[in-house]
Amino acid sequence: MKPVVLAGGTGSRLWPKSRAALPKQFLALTSEHTMLQETLLRLPKQDVEDALLICNEDHRFLAAEQLRTADITFDQIILEPVGRNTAPAIALAALNEIKKGNDPILLILSADHLIEDQAAFHEAIKKATVLAQADKLVTFGINPTEAHIGYGYIEAGDALDNEGFKVKKFVEKPDIETAQIYLDGKKHFWNSGMFMFKASVYLEELRALSPEIVNACEKSLENSQSDLDFLRVDEISFSACPDDSIDYAVMEKTEKACMVTLDAGWNDVGSWTSLWETAKNKDANNNVVLGDVILTGVNNSYVNSEQRLIAVIGLDDVIVVETKDAILVAAKDKVQNIKSVVNQLKQEKRPEFEFHREVLRPWGCYDSIDTGERYQVKRITVKPGEKLSVQMHHHRAEHWIVVSGTASVTIGENTSLVAENQSVYIPIGEVHALENPGKVLLELIEVQSGSYLGEDDIVRFSDRYGRIPK
Repeated sequence: MKPVVLAGGTGSRLWPKSRAALPKQFLALTSEHTMLQETLLRLPKQDVEDALLICNEDHRFLAAEQLRTADITFDQIILEPVGRNTAPAIALAALNEIKKGNDPILLILSADHLIEDQAAFHEAIKKATVLAQADKLVTFGINPTEAHIGYGYIEAGDALDNEGFKVKKFVEKPDIETAQIYLDGKKHFWNSGMFMFKASVYLEELRALSPEIVNACEKSLENSQSDLDFLRVDEISFSACPDDSIDYAVMEKTEKACMVTLDAGWNDVGSWTSLWETAKNKDANNNVVLGDVILTGVNNSYVNSEQRLIAVIGLDDVIVVETKDAILVAAKDKVQNIKSVVNQLKQEKRPEFEFHREVLRPWGCYDSIDTGERYQVKRITVKPGEKLSVQMHHHRAEHWIVVSGTASVTIGENTSLVAENQSVYIPIGEVHALENPGKVLLELIEVQSGSYLGEDDIVRFSDRYGRIPK
């Protein structure tokens, strides 16, 4: 069995924690591990190959680093230059395996699901494997625990030798009355978005039902390039691929669709309310509290503080989430409206749409700790042995003050070591580079000054992380 983990998406309903540059699948929301790490750590240990990961090109180093820090071995990371939904993403994985001369059973998983009962999950996988070996396209239907209107549903048909059911029909998200009928009738299950099938069987059905997707994916793989742990598919070919989900492109049309049931404490962690619902650490007043928080007369609420004290008085059923640069306050039953806030941030081109104040980079991170009209102050952390790109700025000068570790600084043709409590100045237009040659973290304060301080004022001449446009 070959796990294929889909790690795309922005998780906008979990703003301000989840953002375009650091979406929810890369956040530790339900345990000490990130959602991506949890997805791979819960896989069965027997008869399972190393996983194939599919993610956005912008998240490539983030994904690889999270797998390495959790000691998770993986096969490869396929990079999507643009998002084209689940049907093409899965087609890339299937075609990539067939190209290698393999035809494994693919277990398709989302990187942002919560599954509490691993034993039940593993048992469902065993049942699905039997059906997949019989050339079925298997989906996992979640036993509903309430009349939920946020999920699509699967109507079960005839039983299949006690291993599952034929799929009678896929149903869109219902209204509350219809959802209650589904719950009472016990024939409908939540659509989990997890699947299992042979690579060849999926491609055969996709080619018959949506041949343009297969054609575009084949062309994008033909012109792909390997880079470190990554496989970069051709952007022009993949951009021409239709944007379609596996549900619409295949599962709702095929005669081979079947379902196994899953009762394992599943949740797609799609909102702050779902995090409150699934939390095990509620207090006596049914509140979830994370960080430095004081509550007085508060009930049934979720309060998450990142670095400041939050005090809440006399409120029920609220969501309060604080980060370094934003605070969300919402009624618990209105959290779906967070997407409208995110859309407004995007339209206004505000940085809070894409980035946190602390921005992760393959070499480390930087934190924008102060800013003014013609200056900006950042705290920069460089991991041992890592190096920033050789670069130049047209509109700003930089002053670096090392506060811990030792920096190797190149300015023009000259390279020197800069130790703790020492500083160096980089004039406007000067080619320069920063490297940590030591075995401990390098931390420095960067003071930028100039007429324009945007991150796009960078001309890269060389970069070990492949960030120079071709």
